[in-house]
Amino acid sequence: MIAVGLTFLFLLVAGMPIGYTLGLAGMVGMYTIGGGGRYLAMAPDRFFAGLDLFTFLAMPFFILAGEIMNRSGITDRLIGLADALVGYLRGGMAHSNMLASVMFAGLSGAATADAAAFGNTLVPAMVKKGYTRPFACAVTAAGSIIGPTIPPSNLMVIYGSLMGVSVAGLFAAGILPGLLICLVCMAVIAALGRRLRLPKGTERPSLRIILRAFKDSLAALVMPVMILGAILGGIATPTEAASIAVFYALIMGVFVYRKVSMHDLYEMLVRTSRITGIIFLIIASASIVGWWMTFNQIPQALAKGFLAISENPAVVIALILALLLCIGMFMDINALLIILAPVLAPLTVAIGMDPIHAGVMIVLALNISLMTPPVGACLFVLASVTGEKIERIAKSLWPFLLAEVAVLFLVAYWPDLTLVIPRWFDLAAK
Repeated sequence: MIAVGLTFLFLLVAGMPIGYTLGLAGMVGMYTIGGGGRYLAMAPDRFFAGLDLFTFLAMPFFILAGEIMNRSGITDRLIGLADALVGYLRGGMAHSNMLASVMFAGLSGAATADAAAFGNTLVPAMVKKGYTRPFACAVTAAGSIIGPTIPPSNLMVIYGSLMGVSVAGLFAAGILPGLLICLVCMAVIAALGRRLRLPKGTERPSLRIILRAFKDSLAALVMPVMILGAILGGIATPTEAASIAVFYALIMGVFVYRKVSMHDLYEMLVRTSRITGIIFLIIASASIVGWWMTFNQIPQALAKGFLAISENPAVVIALILALLLCIGMFMDINALLIILAPVLAPLTVAIGMDPIHAGVMIVLALNISLMTPPVGACLFVLASVTGEKIERIAKSLWPFLLAEVAVLFLVAYWPDLTLVIPRWFDLAAK
């Protein structure tokens, strides 16, 4: 166990990509078991077995659909609708940023895609209107984690596939927490409005302007409704719904908006392949580590350790959240989910949590890690896109971070918040 830990830390500090780091650490673990390398020969089998899940096919489709819709100019249309609805308030563009994140969440399912899209569009526009660049980046980072919380969510696909939990149920359970994050962050913006002297928007728009903005963005708003409706209605599996989303996005991008060319499609396919390849490499390599952990009964030992501290479910939940938030500050969340989900899921079952509720709690905790230094992916994306320093973004981000952690604890200790919609569709226990 020590050899595996030292190998992992050494390779991570040396800058080795996380996928290779996990794979090599897992192989060291297999070799140290003994048997003259007999177990090490199982590594290739475990590598490919880790990807042998049908629902994983949904991820590249969702990524590609988001790429196509973003290239079609959908982002600008969603921003226009959000601005028409809340842009007249004090801090109106910040409110618009947050509301647009909710709308964009139904297209991308990834926080970094949200951060990159709005970092290129909304952050410069906010700076031009009088907002400081660190504050504009902080608002964008805070809103970006709504993407992988509201369906479709790639993290939920991974969790559901690995743990045998209904992906449809996880999707349904993520809706209310995602909307609550938006409302809480908008409350923070409102509270900071006068103290930071945030610019006030123009006069309240007329109903005609709102309807026109709604009409312009209707095609984008239909897609998440179509995806979720097909899944929850039992019409399509998540993988089938994702492929339908790609077809719909192609129709809109090529024939309706006419902004996607064959060259654009080639670039988007290459980008989707790269993103998917990175995620799948992490999943496959983590399955080797997962097998080694299972062989050594590490999940059971960790569960016993947590329960030895306290058998009170409230205390155990707090320990789980503290573990995820702390480790998430230093490690890629995809790898962290794949390694810790098999460890933590049985523990949540032992304290009586619904599997869907536990899954949303774990995914949301990891999503928050995307905006915490030093390894917050969304912070790095915004820093590279806008040229702002990470430490200045983090300084402006802390009110939003505290608000989202409060939402996380509310989700963790109030099961009905996540389970009410899945229960409507008979996807969770009554």
